[in-house]
Amino acid sequence: MVNNKTILGGILLGLALCATPAHAGVYSDDLGKCFVESSTPEDKQQLVQWIFFAIALNPDIKPYANITAEQRDAANKGMARLFEKLLGESCLKQAQMAIKYEGTSAFTDSFRLLGQVAGQEIFASPEVAAGTSEFAKELDAKGLQKKLGLPEK
Repeated sequence: MVNNKTILGGILLGLALCATPAHAGVYSDDLGKCFVESSTPEDKQQLVQWIFFAIALNPDIKPYANITAEQRDAANKGMARLFEKLLGESCLKQAQMAIKYEGTSAFTDSFRLLGQVAGQEIFASPEVAAGTSEFAKELDAKGLQKKLGLPEK
C-alpha cells in the first residue's frame, strides 16, 4: 500500500529537481506524457505558482517574496485539486500501471516532466525572457570569452 507521505514526498522531490535530467521508465514516461497532455495552461500556471510559493519559503528568498497565508493556502488547495485531477481522473490508468511496475518513484519522474514543461512555458513569456537576459548588461562577455578560450566575435 502506498501512503500519502510517500506520494507527496516523491512529487515534492520531482518538482524540486525539475532542472535535473529524468531517467524515467516506460510507465513513468507514459504517466508524465499524460500529465502534460491533460494539463491546461491554467493547470501549468497553478503548478508554477505553487512551486514559486514553495521556493519562497527558503530563508534566503523569503525576504523578497510577499506571499500572504491566504495566497499560500489557495495555492495549496489548487495544487491538491490538480494532483487529484491528474492522478485520480485524467491519468488514473497510467498512474496505476506506473505504481505497479515502477513504484512510487514513477511519480517523481512524471511530475518532474510536467514541472519542466510548465517552467518552459513560463520562461517563454516575453516579459520573463527579457527579465532573465538583463544580467547580460553587466556581463564582461569579452573577458569571459578570453578565459574560456573562445574566439572573439
